[in-house]
Amino acid sequence: MMKTKTILLMSTLLLVTACSSQPPVKTADYVDLQRFMGEWYVIASIPTFIETEAYNPIETYRQNPDGTIATTFRFNKGGFDGEMMEYHPTGFVEDTQSNAIWKMQFVWPFKADYRIMHVSEDYSVTIIGRNKRDYVWLMARSPEISDEEYARMMQLIQQQGYDISKVQKEPHRIDS
Repeated sequence: MMKTKTILLMSTLLLVTACSSQPPVKTADYVDLQRFMGEWYVIASIPTFIETEAYNPIETYRQNPDGTIATTFRFNKGGFDGEMMEYHPTGFVEDTQSNAIWKMQFVWPFKADYRIMHVSEDYSVTIIGRNKRDYVWLMARSPEISDEEYARMMQLIQQQGYDISKVQKEPHRIDS
């Protein structure tokens, strides 16, 4: 009797979980890694806990000879003049057909889902997300994008199943 209840409970949980999960986020058809490398300003995000007080957030990618992606994420903590914080996760391209699905490793041995959902034709704007839809990053090659472009990117993020009320603009101040 106990075994039957356990099987029934597990089956129900599996069914509920399967029904409530969303399909994977749609990724870019193809990402030219060489064009994608370089500096990206984080324009807006649903931030992780380390990013909640980020000012001037910038993500930089460089492809290593072994195919991994050396990543540097830097920002000023708490204000424009705040302490410079810098993190160095490693990216691993998982889908070499599209180059749009990566794993990002901040701490060994854990690798996080990292998906390039959109990259503009001229590689000036990108959206990075996750299947869990818990975090998202809108990034650009410059620290500002037009209001029209921002609205268009928010629409794309929302179409992927994200709650855009959680997206926050990231503050940038560029000193000349």
